[in-house]
Amino acid sequence: MNIVVCVKHVPDAQGERTFNASDNTVDRENVDGLLSELDEYAVEAALTLVEAGEGEVTIVTVGPDAAADAIKKSLQMGAHKGVHVNDEAIHGSDAIATSLVLAETIKKLSAETAPDLVITGMASTDGAMGVVPAMLAERLGLPAITYASELSVDGGTARIRRDGDVSTQTIEASLPALVSVTDQINEPRYPSFKGIMAAKKKPVEQWALADLGVDPAQVGLDAAWSKVESFAARPPRTAGEIVVDEGDGGTKLASFLASRKFI
Repeated sequence: MNIVVCVKHVPDAQGERTFNASDNTVDRENVDGLLSELDEYAVEAALTLVEAGEGEVTIVTVGPDAAADAIKKSLQMGAHKGVHVNDEAIHGSDAIATSLVLAETIKKLSAETAPDLVITGMASTDGAMGVVPAMLAERLGLPAITYASELSVDGGTARIRRDGDVSTQTIEASLPALVSVTDQINEPRYPSFKGIMAAKKKPVEQWALADLGVDPAQVGLDAAWSKVESFAARPPRTAGEIVVDEGDGGTKLASFLASRKFI
């Protein structure tokens, strides 16, 4: 089984994240970055499937030079090879443009070996939109089964369990298919020393938009359907108001909630 996993290099959620004053895009240079935590579950899901049989896992990421670290971590976990799409014209791309670049990358890979599965995380930890998997499946013409808490493949069928607030669903799709997974599906492995050393010898290709046949006018900030108009630092926390209950505490509380339009 051949699987493509789409991953993203994101700013560390523990760091002080902000935007670039020049164009209001996320500042990815002045903060530590790492493989999106939600994508680690996708990598683990792919490795588990391949280790149960045969095949290989190819990692695809889109981003600047630092995004190579997301591929590096995935290869250390056990993936077999990677593709890094790196082009200055991609800067500022929205989900629509990102799905286009990912789709054309996978199509180029398919010219050699068509993947049986494309696996993604449920969302990225920086944008947290969760729409790219569905967009990508539409561009590739693949059935999409999303938010998988469990994934199995039996012959030519992929089967997932999706846990909702009021029910659990079992959903199937014929291969090839796209699956997005949640953080309930597994516990991602830590790279071993052996895996770290082996990753140094694994192939990673770097492609530009020209290699994919994508017009730069279709991506980037100028082509984005949504943009950040302005931003400001969150104000520091202030001391709360202490309400002394003198028999009218309930009235004071109700008045406070009403002033904030909570009731």
